[in-house]
Amino acid sequence: MTAAPISSPASPGSARRAELASFLRERRAQITPESVGLPPGPRRRTPGLRREELAQLAGVGVTWYTWLEQGRPINASGQVLTAIARTLRLDPAEQTYLYRLADVPPPRQQFDSTLEPEIQIVLDELQRLPAAVFSPRHDLLRKNAAYTALFPNCAPTGPANLLWTAFTVPDCCTPYVDRDAELPGLVALFRHAYGRHVGEPAWESFVAELVEASDEFARLWARQEVAAPRARLKQFRHPVAGVVRVTATYLTIPSTPEAWISVYTPADDASRAVVDWLIDRPEQARPDHTH
Repeated sequence: MTAAPISSPASPGSARRAELASFLRERRAQITPESVGLPPGPRRRTPGLRREELAQLAGVGVTWYTWLEQGRPINASGQVLTAIARTLRLDPAEQTYLYRLADVPPPRQQFDSTLEPEIQIVLDELQRLPAAVFSPRHDLLRKNAAYTALFPNCAPTGPANLLWTAFTVPDCCTPYVDRDAELPGLVALFRHAYGRHVGEPAWESFVAELVEASDEFARLWARQEVAAPRARLKQFRHPVAGVVRVTATYLTIPSTPEAWISVYTPADDASRAVVDWLIDRPEQARPDHTH
């Protein structure tokens, strides 16, 4: 018997174009003429829009759009993809998918800090582990009781923001055992997120205000260091219970892109005992600022 020829696998580019073509055809079939203000018309083989109708509504050439649906190797701009996505009534997740299939960077989207209620339930279920949710700009969005017990009464002079707290609280209140070792990594992690928001007024104002408030932040920011989130060992000093060594793990939240959950796992038995004591005796563990 003669062996059957082995077909070569499709290249990533051709596979992506084929998926893009299939995605566009399926979504076009789901848009009825009536829903976009067109008459139903006679002799329609499918209930959806015709190619020429979608091209006209999106403001693109019929031939070009036909080639796009045929999976041909043509280029599509972000502006054209946005018009097609709007005509197809794609939601944000579908729009991002469309851009990825077309191999075009998706447009910037303003961060939405809305979290599903279940996120707080997850935090609360981590009863013995301090955990909190942060925005890409390091705003504190949610926390559990264990996190509050580990970081009590270190109120910053500004908003509830990890960076602002780290660089503006007095030395007496900083939770970091070794600020010189910890703060460069914190700034590098922030710059990693900043790269997706360069030029956005809220981000530029935040950076400018923090540069003005802290010479130390200004110095570290000027170093242009970048780091991606990864698990790492941290040492914190509780004002009553002393030093705690934990491993910080970062978990993403698909429903809220760019936000993450920080979970602090005690790194040794002594730290576990301290965290348990803080959780079980929150009143005793709270520092007394009246003296």
